[in-house]
Amino acid sequence: MTDLTLLDITDTAASLAAGDFSAEALLDAYLSRIGLHEGDLNCFITLLAEPAREQARAADQRRARGVGRLSALDGVPIALKDNIDLAGVPTTNGMARLRTPARDSEVARRLRVAGAVLIGKLNMHEGALGATTDNPHHGRTQNPWRRGYTPGGSSGGSAAAVAARFCAGALGTDTMGSVRLPAAYCGLAGLKPTYGLISTRGVVPLSYGLDHVGPLCRSHRDLGVLLAVLAGHDPDCAESIQGRNALDGEAVDLRGLRFAVPLTAAATPCTDGIWEDFEVHVDALRHHGAVVVDAPLPSPDPTGTRLAGLLISEAEAGHALAEHFLANREDFSDGFAKMLNYGRTAPAHRLVAAQRQLAAVKVQMHKLFDRAELLLLPTTSQAAFPFEQAPPPGQADFTQWANHAGCPALSLPCGLSPDGLPLGLQLMARPLADGRLLAMAEAIAPLLPALALPVPGN
Repeated sequence: MTDLTLLDITDTAASLAAGDFSAEALLDAYLSRIGLHEGDLNCFITLLAEPAREQARAADQRRARGVGRLSALDGVPIALKDNIDLAGVPTTNGMARLRTPARDSEVARRLRVAGAVLIGKLNMHEGALGATTDNPHHGRTQNPWRRGYTPGGSSGGSAAAVAARFCAGALGTDTMGSVRLPAAYCGLAGLKPTYGLISTRGVVPLSYGLDHVGPLCRSHRDLGVLLAVLAGHDPDCAESIQGRNALDGEAVDLRGLRFAVPLTAAATPCTDGIWEDFEVHVDALRHHGAVVVDAPLPSPDPTGTRLAGLLISEAEAGHALAEHFLANREDFSDGFAKMLNYGRTAPAHRLVAAQRQLAAVKVQMHKLFDRAELLLLPTTSQAAFPFEQAPPPGQADFTQWANHAGCPALSLPCGLSPDGLPLGLQLMARPLADGRLLAMAEAIAPLLPALALPVPGN
């Protein structure tokens, strides 16, 4: 029999619906891989094998009774980043400990209603404030493409688990690129939706105004499957929006599609091969009839906006975690504590200046969509790098803009670096055009080289 973990969510859903295999057999296939390779990769903080088995059996019983499938995710193993609450399961937020919630996060509730099999909680960069997933409390999560290399972050465990075929898909969070960066480093598709389209209730805050929950999957088409389940207004979430038409999106013809590259290679220096690979994809779009328009950011300053976003994140995380921080300082590493203290003690005028800077960036970004329907950039300015190497300061220089603008953005795997590691192509659309963005990804994906994940056991 074909290894069931090779199927993406879309094909898995079709096979479950057809009765080709059971949800419990599917879960067994994933648990078998976890048993063989988790010790090498360290993706999970909490593995929920027995609760997952109960959920898989329930999915099989529904099918045996002739009950219609609850959704395309019914019986499909999904894992959660460990800053997302699952009732009765510790939420560490990548710290030594934080809380054991009595209530599901809204995204976990929606997954349960959809029949998803929740297989575990995943490692992450401490506090979601970093992009390597070199965690001082729970250990390093290894990139399945190459041991000793970061999977990215802060949703590094989510990306590594999907790439290693430990689950069919996973949820991460993205404040300035923390879904899209690990997606690029691990050869996956990752989506940051329109701000507020997916509820953040029950997700440990990093930045109230920049945080998004988003899926990581092995194919771009799976992003839409998860988004359809996760999107929707949550009256208990202050940031949640009514985005009724956001998922609408007809098939896209590349001929005449207007797209722009809002930043230059000079604005964000890239390692060898990154911008060259990106230009190949720009040329491919032009060859298929898409039209490049001139729509640069009026005052591109990746470093300044990144630092403004970082200051706001440190201050807001310091506020969100203040009670636990003051009572349980030992649960925080010295590095994370230092960043929180920096944000907690920042003068009000600096915080206001940072907020106003990002508000201006948001206006500038929205104006770009009057000229181009699609913004295109590399996802990262480098491929995955060794843990022993200092993280590049500009890791989020290409991804941060979509968070400041609140617009949907996704990363598609688009080839390999000269060193043989995955690269990502980033697509951005105007706010509430999530469905249209996914339709554009559907049109563009066939132009990109397919990646066969070299994960353990292949």
